[in-house]
Amino acid sequence: MTPIWSLGKDSAGRGLMRLLEATLGREPLSPDSFDRSTIKSILVIRQHDQLGDFLLATPALRAMREHFPAARIALVVREYFQDVARMLPYVDEVIVFRERASRWTWANGSAFYRHVRRGWDLTVVLNTVSHSLTSDVVASMSRARYVLGSGARVFAGSRRNFFYNLIAPGPGGERHQTLQNLDILEYIGVGTRDYSPRIEVPDSGEREARRELEALGIVPGRRVIGFHLGAGKEPNRWPVARFAELAIRLSGSGGAQLILFWGPKEEDLHRRFVERAGVRSVEVGHRELGKLAPLFKRCDALICNDTGILHLAAAAGVRLVAIFGPTDPEEWKPLGVRIVCVRHPSHRTEDVTVEVVAGALEEVLRFE
Repeated sequence: MTPIWSLGKDSAGRGLMRLLEATLGREPLSPDSFDRSTIKSILVIRQHDQLGDFLLATPALRAMREHFPAARIALVVREYFQDVARMLPYVDEVIVFRERASRWTWANGSAFYRHVRRGWDLTVVLNTVSHSLTSDVVASMSRARYVLGSGARVFAGSRRNFFYNLIAPGPGGERHQTLQNLDILEYIGVGTRDYSPRIEVPDSGEREARRELEALGIVPGRRVIGFHLGAGKEPNRWPVARFAELAIRLSGSGGAQLILFWGPKEEDLHRRFVERAGVRSVEVGHRELGKLAPLFKRCDALICNDTGILHLAAAAGVRLVAIFGPTDPEEWKPLGVRIVCVRHPSHRTEDVTVEVVAGALEEVLRFE
Protein backbone atom coordinates (compact mmCIF):
# COMPACT_ATOMS: atom_id res chain seq x y z
CA MET A 1 0.00 0.00 0.00
CA THR A 2 1.19 3.53 -0.71
CA PRO A 3 2.12 5.25 2.57
CA ILE A 4 0.18 8.30 3.68
CA TRP A 5 3.23 10.45 3.23
CA SER A 6 6.41 9.98 1.24
CA LEU A 7 8.96 9.92 4.02
CA GLY A 8 12.66 10.47 4.35
CA LYS A 9 13.06 12.27 1.04
CA ASP A 10 13.50 15.71 2.57
CA SER A 11 13.98 17.44 5.89
CA ALA A 12 10.24 18.13 6.22
CA GLY A 13 9.46 14.41 6.14
CA ARG A 14 12.11 13.64 8.73
CA GLY A 15 10.88 16.53 10.87
CA LEU A 16 7.33 15.20 10.70
CA MET A 17 8.48 11.80 11.93
CA ARG A 18 10.36 13.36 14.84
CA LEU A 19 7.19 15.24 15.78
CA LEU A 20 5.04 12.12 15.55
CA GLU A 21 7.50 10.18 17.68
CA ALA A 22 7.50 12.91 20.31
CA THR A 23 3.70 13.11 20.47
CA LEU A 24 2.52 9.56 19.68
CA GLY A 25 5.48 7.38 20.63
CA ARG A 26 4.67 4.51 22.97
CA GLU A 27 6.92 3.39 25.80
CA PRO A 28 8.57 0.10 24.79
CA LEU A 29 7.73 -2.99 26.84
CA SER A 30 9.78 -6.12 27.36
CA PRO A 31 8.31 -9.38 26.05
CA ASP A 32 8.24 -10.62 29.65
CA SER A 33 5.61 -8.01 30.44
CA PHE A 34 3.22 -9.42 27.84
CA ASP A 35 0.31 -11.09 29.65
CA ARG A 36 -1.19 -13.59 27.21
CA SER A 37 -4.01 -14.48 29.62
CA THR A 38 -5.60 -11.08 28.94
CA ILE A 39 -5.78 -11.51 25.16
CA LYS A 40 -9.40 -11.92 24.06
CA SER A 41 -9.29 -9.91 20.82
CA ILE A 42 -6.54 -9.43 18.21
CA LEU A 43 -6.34 -7.01 15.30
CA VAL A 44 -3.88 -8.02 12.58
CA ILE A 45 -2.81 -5.50 9.96
CA ARG A 46 -1.45 -6.74 6.66
CA GLN A 47 -3.16 -4.61 4.03
CA HIS A 48 -0.23 -3.57 1.83
CA ASP A 49 2.16 -5.38 -0.52
CA GLN A 50 1.25 -8.00 -3.13
CA LEU A 51 -0.93 -11.11 -3.05
CA GLY A 52 2.01 -13.47 -2.63
CA ASP A 53 3.42 -11.42 0.26
CA PHE A 54 0.01 -11.48 1.92
CA LEU A 55 -0.47 -15.25 1.62
CA LEU A 56 3.06 -15.99 2.83
CA ALA A 57 2.07 -14.16 6.02
CA THR A 58 -0.97 -16.34 6.71
CA PRO A 59 0.89 -18.98 8.79
CA ALA A 60 1.31 -16.17 11.32
CA LEU A 61 -2.48 -16.10 11.59
CA ARG A 62 -2.45 -19.85 12.21
CA ALA A 63 0.08 -19.32 15.01
CA MET A 64 -2.18 -16.75 16.68
CA ARG A 65 -5.19 -19.04 16.42
CA GLU A 66 -3.24 -21.95 17.90
CA HIS A 67 -2.07 -19.88 20.87
CA PHE A 68 -5.30 -17.90 21.37
CA PRO A 69 -8.03 -20.37 20.32
CA ALA A 70 -10.87 -18.40 21.94
CA ALA A 71 -9.77 -14.93 20.84
CA ARG A 72 -11.61 -12.92 18.21
CA ILE A 73 -9.15 -12.30 15.36
CA ALA A 74 -9.80 -9.52 12.84
CA LEU A 75 -7.66 -8.84 9.79
CA VAL A 76 -7.19 -5.50 8.00
CA VAL A 77 -6.52 -6.10 4.31
CA ARG A 78 -6.48 -4.34 0.97
CA GLU A 79 -9.77 -4.26 -0.89
CA TYR A 80 -8.23 -6.46 -3.60
CA PHE A 81 -7.55 -9.27 -1.09
CA GLN A 82 -10.85 -9.32 0.77
CA ASP A 83 -12.39 -12.37 -0.97
CA VAL A 84 -9.25 -14.41 -0.27
CA ALA A 85 -9.04 -13.15 3.31
CA ARG A 86 -12.58 -14.37 3.94
CA MET A 87 -11.45 -17.90 3.04
CA LEU A 88 -8.82 -17.94 5.80
CA PRO A 89 -9.90 -20.40 8.51
CA TYR A 90 -8.16 -18.49 11.31
CA VAL A 91 -9.96 -15.15 10.95
CA ASP A 92 -13.31 -14.13 12.43
CA GLU A 93 -13.61 -10.75 10.75
CA VAL A 94 -12.17 -9.00 7.68
CA ILE A 95 -11.83 -5.20 7.75
CA VAL A 96 -11.26 -3.64 4.34
CA PHE A 97 -8.93 -0.68 3.78
CA ARG A 98 -9.64 1.04 0.47
CA GLU A 99 -6.53 2.39 -1.21
CA ARG A 100 -8.18 4.90 -3.50
CA ALA A 101 -9.84 7.98 -2.06
CA SER A 102 -12.68 7.56 -4.56
CA ARG A 103 -13.57 4.20 -2.98
CA TRP A 104 -14.24 5.70 0.43
CA THR A 105 -17.72 6.85 1.40
CA TRP A 106 -19.06 8.29 4.62
CA ALA A 107 -20.68 4.93 5.37
CA ASN A 108 -17.70 2.64 4.77
CA GLY A 109 -15.25 5.14 6.27
CA SER A 110 -17.32 5.41 9.45
CA ALA A 111 -17.64 1.63 9.63
CA PHE A 112 -13.88 1.19 9.20
CA TYR A 113 -13.20 3.70 11.98
CA ARG A 114 -15.67 2.02 14.35
CA HIS A 115 -14.24 -1.45 13.73
CA VAL A 116 -10.64 -0.36 14.22
CA ARG A 117 -11.43 1.81 17.26
CA ARG A 118 -13.40 -0.93 18.95
CA GLY A 119 -10.63 -1.49 21.45
CA TRP A 120 -8.38 -4.53 21.02
CA ASP A 121 -6.20 -6.39 23.48
CA LEU A 122 -3.42 -6.96 20.95
CA THR A 123 -2.67 -5.38 17.58
CA VAL A 124 -0.06 -7.00 15.34
CA VAL A 125 1.48 -5.23 12.33
CA LEU A 126 3.02 -7.71 9.89
CA ASN A 127 5.51 -5.55 8.00
CA THR A 128 8.35 -7.46 6.33
CA VAL A 129 8.82 -6.43 2.70
CA SER A 130 8.21 -2.77 3.43
CA HIS A 131 7.13 -0.50 6.26
CA SER A 132 3.84 1.32 5.82
CA LEU A 133 3.07 4.42 7.84
CA THR A 134 -0.60 3.82 7.07
CA SER A 135 -0.43 0.44 8.83
CA ASP A 136 1.18 2.05 11.86
CA VAL A 137 -1.44 4.79 12.04
CA VAL A 138 -4.23 2.20 11.88
CA ALA A 139 -2.47 0.28 14.67
CA SER A 140 -2.36 3.46 16.75
CA MET A 141 -6.09 3.97 16.14
CA SER A 142 -6.86 0.52 17.53
CA ARG A 143 -6.35 1.57 21.17
CA ALA A 144 -4.80 -1.81 21.89
CA ARG A 145 -2.96 -2.35 25.15
CA TYR A 146 -0.22 -4.14 23.21
CA VAL A 147 0.93 -3.20 19.71
CA LEU A 148 3.48 -5.61 18.24
CA GLY A 149 5.59 -5.02 15.15
CA SER A 150 9.06 -5.39 13.68
CA GLY A 151 11.92 -3.15 14.67
CA ALA A 152 13.25 -3.19 11.10
CA ARG A 153 12.95 -0.38 8.52
CA VAL A 154 12.78 2.54 10.91
CA PHE A 155 11.39 5.68 9.25
CA ALA A 156 13.95 8.38 8.51
CA GLY A 157 13.90 10.94 11.33
CA SER A 158 12.80 8.34 13.92
CA ARG A 159 14.91 6.55 16.47
CA ARG A 160 12.68 3.45 16.55
CA ASN A 161 9.32 2.16 15.34
CA PHE A 162 7.56 4.20 17.96
CA PHE A 163 3.95 3.22 17.19
CA TYR A 164 4.67 -0.19 18.76
CA ASN A 165 5.31 -0.97 22.42
CA LEU A 166 6.40 -4.53 21.66
CA ILE A 167 9.20 -4.25 19.10
CA ALA A 168 10.53 -7.50 17.67
CA PRO A 169 14.12 -7.53 16.37
CA GLY A 170 14.43 -7.36 12.59
CA PRO A 171 15.45 -10.55 10.74
CA GLY A 172 19.14 -11.28 10.49
CA GLY A 173 20.38 -12.07 6.99
CA GLU A 174 18.31 -13.62 4.22
CA ARG A 175 15.29 -15.45 5.59
CA HIS A 176 12.12 -16.85 4.10
CA GLN A 177 9.22 -14.40 4.09
CA THR A 178 6.93 -16.71 6.06
CA LEU A 179 9.56 -17.03 8.77
CA GLN A 180 10.08 -13.26 8.85
CA ASN A 181 6.39 -12.81 9.65
CA LEU A 182 6.55 -15.51 12.30
CA ASP A 183 9.68 -13.92 13.80
CA ILE A 184 7.53 -10.95 14.85
CA LEU A 185 5.22 -13.24 16.85
CA GLU A 186 8.06 -15.30 18.27
CA TYR A 187 9.03 -12.17 20.22
CA ILE A 188 6.00 -12.83 22.47
CA GLY A 189 6.38 -16.62 22.40
CA VAL A 190 3.80 -17.31 19.69
CA GLY A 191 4.71 -19.75 16.92
CA THR A 192 3.59 -22.72 14.84
CA ARG A 193 5.16 -25.81 13.33
CA ASP A 194 3.00 -25.58 10.21
CA TYR A 195 4.39 -23.06 7.72
CA SER A 196 1.98 -23.82 4.89
CA PRO A 197 -0.55 -21.26 3.62
CA ARG A 198 -4.17 -22.38 3.68
CA ILE A 199 -7.51 -21.14 2.47
CA GLU A 200 -10.81 -23.01 2.64
CA VAL A 201 -12.75 -22.91 -0.61
CA PRO A 202 -16.51 -23.13 0.04
CA ASP A 203 -18.28 -26.24 -1.23
CA SER A 204 -20.58 -23.98 -3.25
CA GLY A 205 -17.56 -22.52 -5.03
CA GLU A 206 -16.23 -25.95 -5.89
CA ARG A 207 -19.60 -27.07 -7.24
CA GLU A 208 -19.89 -23.95 -9.37
CA ALA A 209 -16.36 -24.46 -10.75
CA ARG A 210 -17.08 -28.09 -11.60
CA ARG A 211 -20.29 -27.19 -13.43
CA GLU A 212 -18.58 -24.39 -15.36
CA LEU A 213 -15.65 -26.52 -16.50
CA GLU A 214 -17.84 -29.42 -17.53
CA ALA A 215 -19.96 -27.00 -19.56
CA LEU A 216 -16.76 -25.85 -21.26
CA GLY A 217 -15.85 -29.42 -22.19
CA ILE A 218 -13.77 -30.80 -19.30
CA VAL A 219 -14.50 -34.53 -18.99
CA PRO A 220 -14.62 -35.83 -15.39
CA GLY A 221 -12.16 -38.61 -14.63
CA ARG A 222 -9.52 -37.51 -17.14
CA ARG A 223 -6.34 -35.75 -16.09
CA VAL A 224 -6.55 -31.94 -16.08
CA ILE A 225 -3.49 -29.69 -16.19
CA GLY A 226 -3.78 -25.95 -15.71
CA PHE A 227 -1.45 -23.38 -17.27
CA HIS A 228 -1.27 -19.86 -15.89
CA LEU A 229 0.57 -17.95 -18.59
CA GLY A 230 1.11 -14.59 -16.90
CA ALA A 231 2.93 -12.68 -14.20
CA GLY A 232 2.83 -9.03 -13.29
CA LYS A 233 6.59 -8.71 -13.80
CA GLU A 234 7.66 -9.59 -17.32
CA PRO A 235 11.04 -11.14 -16.31
CA ASN A 236 9.03 -13.64 -14.23
CA ARG A 237 7.17 -15.00 -17.28
CA TRP A 238 8.20 -18.28 -18.85
CA PRO A 239 8.04 -17.74 -22.64
CA VAL A 240 4.64 -18.43 -24.19
CA ALA A 241 6.38 -20.54 -26.85
CA ARG A 242 7.57 -22.93 -24.11
CA PHE A 243 4.07 -23.22 -22.66
CA ALA A 244 2.82 -24.00 -26.18
CA GLU A 245 5.48 -26.67 -26.72
CA LEU A 246 4.62 -28.28 -23.40
CA ALA A 247 0.91 -28.19 -24.27
CA ILE A 248 1.56 -30.11 -27.50
CA ARG A 249 3.54 -32.69 -25.56
CA LEU A 250 0.86 -33.14 -22.89
CA SER A 251 -2.26 -33.16 -25.02
CA GLY A 252 -1.49 -35.89 -27.54
CA SER A 253 -3.80 -38.82 -28.11
CA GLY A 254 -5.39 -39.71 -24.79
CA GLY A 255 -3.37 -36.99 -23.09
CA ALA A 256 -4.23 -34.36 -20.52
CA GLN A 257 -7.01 -31.83 -20.77
CA LEU A 258 -5.66 -28.28 -20.59
CA ILE A 259 -7.14 -25.26 -18.84
CA LEU A 260 -5.66 -21.84 -19.62
CA PHE A 261 -5.51 -18.95 -17.18
CA TRP A 262 -3.93 -15.53 -17.59
CA GLY A 263 -3.95 -12.25 -15.73
CA PRO A 264 -5.61 -8.89 -16.34
CA LYS A 265 -4.31 -7.15 -19.47
CA GLU A 266 -2.54 -10.36 -20.55
CA GLU A 267 -4.88 -11.37 -23.38
CA ASP A 268 -1.95 -11.13 -25.79
CA LEU A 269 -0.28 -14.05 -24.00
CA HIS A 270 -3.35 -16.14 -24.67
CA ARG A 271 -3.45 -15.12 -28.33
CA ARG A 272 0.19 -16.05 -28.87
CA PHE A 273 -0.28 -19.37 -27.06
CA VAL A 274 -3.20 -20.35 -29.30
CA GLU A 275 -1.29 -19.41 -32.44
CA ARG A 276 1.69 -21.56 -31.45
CA ALA A 277 0.08 -24.52 -29.70
CA GLY A 278 -2.78 -25.36 -32.02
CA VAL A 279 -4.24 -27.79 -29.47
CA ARG A 280 -7.61 -27.83 -27.80
CA SER A 281 -7.80 -26.15 -24.42
CA VAL A 282 -10.44 -24.72 -22.11
CA GLU A 283 -9.89 -21.01 -21.86
CA VAL A 284 -10.83 -19.52 -18.50
CA GLY A 285 -8.63 -16.44 -18.55
CA HIS A 286 -8.77 -13.93 -15.72
CA ARG A 287 -11.28 -14.05 -12.86
CA GLU A 288 -11.71 -12.48 -9.47
CA LEU A 289 -9.43 -14.10 -6.91
CA GLY A 290 -12.31 -15.70 -5.05
CA LYS A 291 -13.44 -17.40 -8.28
CA LEU A 292 -9.98 -18.58 -9.31
CA ALA A 293 -9.21 -20.72 -6.28
CA PRO A 294 -12.04 -23.27 -6.86
CA LEU A 295 -11.16 -23.45 -10.56
CA PHE A 296 -7.55 -24.22 -9.68
CA LYS A 297 -8.74 -27.01 -7.40
CA ARG A 298 -10.28 -28.79 -10.40
CA CYS A 299 -6.77 -29.22 -11.85
CA ASP A 300 -4.61 -32.25 -11.09
CA ALA A 301 -1.69 -29.81 -11.26
CA LEU A 302 -1.08 -26.19 -12.19
CA ILE A 303 2.01 -24.87 -13.99
CA CYS A 304 2.60 -21.20 -13.33
CA ASN A 305 5.15 -18.44 -13.03
CA ASP A 306 6.43 -16.72 -9.92
CA THR A 307 3.41 -14.52 -9.25
CA GLY A 308 0.68 -14.05 -6.66
CA ILE A 309 -1.45 -16.69 -8.36
CA LEU A 310 1.16 -19.28 -7.40
CA HIS A 311 0.50 -18.57 -3.73
CA LEU A 312 -3.27 -18.58 -4.14
CA ALA A 313 -3.16 -22.03 -5.73
CA ALA A 314 -0.75 -23.29 -3.08
CA ALA A 315 -3.06 -22.11 -0.30
CA ALA A 316 -5.95 -23.92 -2.00
CA GLY A 317 -3.95 -27.18 -1.87
CA VAL A 318 -3.24 -27.52 -5.60
CA ARG A 319 -0.20 -29.45 -6.87
CA LEU A 320 2.16 -26.91 -8.42
CA VAL A 321 5.07 -26.56 -10.78
CA ALA A 322 6.46 -23.06 -10.19
CA ILE A 323 8.88 -21.47 -12.65
CA PHE A 324 11.18 -18.96 -10.97
CA GLY A 325 13.50 -16.42 -12.57
CA PRO A 326 15.01 -13.39 -10.82
CA THR A 327 13.35 -14.15 -7.46
CA ASP A 328 14.90 -16.70 -5.11
CA PRO A 329 12.42 -19.48 -4.32
CA GLU A 330 14.27 -20.18 -1.09
CA GLU A 331 12.84 -16.89 0.19
CA TRP A 332 9.57 -16.70 -1.70
CA LYS A 333 8.13 -20.16 -2.48
CA PRO A 334 5.16 -21.38 -0.43
CA LEU A 335 6.33 -23.72 2.31
CA GLY A 336 4.91 -27.08 3.27
CA VAL A 337 2.83 -27.58 0.11
CA ARG A 338 2.85 -29.90 -2.91
CA ILE A 339 5.18 -27.87 -5.09
CA VAL A 340 8.22 -28.36 -7.31
CA CYS A 341 10.13 -25.18 -8.13
CA VAL A 342 12.36 -24.91 -11.18
CA ARG A 343 14.96 -22.21 -11.74
CA HIS A 344 17.85 -21.98 -14.17
CA PRO A 345 21.30 -21.04 -12.78
CA SER A 346 21.15 -17.92 -14.94
CA HIS A 347 18.00 -16.82 -13.06
CA ARG A 348 16.36 -16.19 -16.44
CA THR A 349 12.98 -17.82 -17.06
CA GLU A 350 13.70 -18.08 -20.79
CA ASP A 351 16.55 -20.48 -20.00
CA VAL A 352 14.24 -23.00 -18.30
CA THR A 353 13.62 -25.83 -20.78
CA VAL A 354 10.42 -27.67 -21.57
CA GLU A 355 12.11 -30.92 -20.55
CA VAL A 356 12.80 -29.59 -17.06
CA VAL A 357 9.22 -28.40 -16.55
CA ALA A 358 7.80 -31.66 -17.93
CA GLY A 359 9.98 -33.59 -15.50
CA ALA A 360 8.84 -31.40 -12.61
CA LEU A 361 5.22 -32.04 -13.60
CA GLU A 362 5.75 -35.80 -13.54
CA GLU A 363 7.27 -35.43 -10.08
CA VAL A 364 4.50 -33.28 -8.64
CA LEU A 365 1.77 -35.57 -10.01
CA ARG A 366 3.20 -38.35 -7.83
CA PHE A 367 2.51 -36.32 -4.68
CA GLU A 368 -0.40 -37.51 -2.59
